[in-house]
Amino acid sequence: MNVYDSGRMADVLAPLGYAPAADACDADMVILNTCHIRDRAAEKVFSELGRLRLIKQARAEAGGRMILAVAGCVAQAEGAEILARAPFVDIVLGPQTYHRLPEMVAQASRAAGAVIDTDFPAEDKFDHLPDAAAPPGLTAFLTIQEGCDKFCSFCVVPYTRGAELSRPEAAVLAEARRLVALGAREITLLGQNVNGWHGAAAGGAPSSLGQLVRRLAEIPDLWRIRYTTSHPRDMDDDLIAAHAEVPQLMPFLHLPVQSGSDRVLAAMNRRHGVADFRHIVERLRAARPDLALSSDFIVGHPGETPADFEATLALIRQVGFAQAFSFKYSPRPGTPAASASGQVDEAEKDRRLQELQALLREQQAAFNRACVGLRTKVLFTGPGRHPGQVAGRSPWLHPVHATGPAGLIGRETEVIIDAAHPNSLSASLPEQERACA
Repeated sequence: MNVYDSGRMADVLAPLGYAPAADACDADMVILNTCHIRDRAAEKVFSELGRLRLIKQARAEAGGRMILAVAGCVAQAEGAEILARAPFVDIVLGPQTYHRLPEMVAQASRAAGAVIDTDFPAEDKFDHLPDAAAPPGLTAFLTIQEGCDKFCSFCVVPYTRGAELSRPEAAVLAEARRLVALGAREITLLGQNVNGWHGAAAGGAPSSLGQLVRRLAEIPDLWRIRYTTSHPRDMDDDLIAAHAEVPQLMPFLHLPVQSGSDRVLAAMNRRHGVADFRHIVERLRAARPDLALSSDFIVGHPGETPADFEATLALIRQVGFAQAFSFKYSPRPGTPAASASGQVDEAEKDRRLQELQALLREQQAAFNRACVGLRTKVLFTGPGRHPGQVAGRSPWLHPVHATGPAGLIGRETEVIIDAAHPNSLSASLPEQERACA
């Protein structure tokens, strides 16, 4: 979502004459778009600001000026702290106010002090954003939902992104058509709880993500549809059916479970149990047998016992994941878990994370090996790392490289998977495809 937001900030700044610079040293304005999910990500902001301060000072000594802005969720949560620790920052803006960025730039240009805007405005920012100014490439992101009403004990999103908001169906379809007209062939729908999207359809009645996917699939030249990130509680019958019925919907799903212990899930306020998650997975795989699953796992949530951790390992073994994201629990200020009893020792969190990640790496390697010999379509998006190579993505989101001409870029082409690597696949073109290329 931050990639999408960064692109939209570039769009709102384009009428002011701003265009992307290759390096911060050459920029008249630098915007750090930030994440507040984990403490390490937030601390990186202040480290980067220290580096940018030197560049800004050098620009001033040469008689120029650089506007320095901090955007996103760290700005939303720690705006005052940013200005206290880095008073050389000119603009601090939250994720719901970047449509006001031109006004903030104008204020910063004529004022001596910093401009801060971390409101949750009544107006919908999407109503005030211009159409995309630059071609997105073959793959594009499209935010359809923001915010969260789930209030998981460990998560800051409800406090930094606000309450759940679903964009109207017509607005989503219009943006998707623009992206396809600009060259996108794969669109990933974004939301903190993307499968909780319930935007108004024609006539004003709420729609569902399954219905939206079906409408998007009607757009000519939109070959692939993905969505992330989902919540198990919002995985309804219609969306599961869409995985069986809509060929453009790719057979890859990121569905965070966080823990394999019912006791920990209750402490996390996830409002689903292990059996619920397993049942959803069974139904998804019945609908789409080639579906690959990804997930999120947190180890060391306050109160997690060795038995709870073993239950998470057991769930991973039972379900099987093509890939996953896993983290040590990181206390976030203001969240219930941050002040909960039973905080787990850091060394023990490290040990658990290493054991969990070793199991997940084994499963990812096994999934990749199982792809060898398959004939499947790859959307080639650019040149590979070596001369004569092209690279793209499999239906299951693998990076795939193959020896072939540059004319394959922009095409969805059938390949044969030849070899599996830790994080990618290599492929060759069938004879007829080599002849056509």
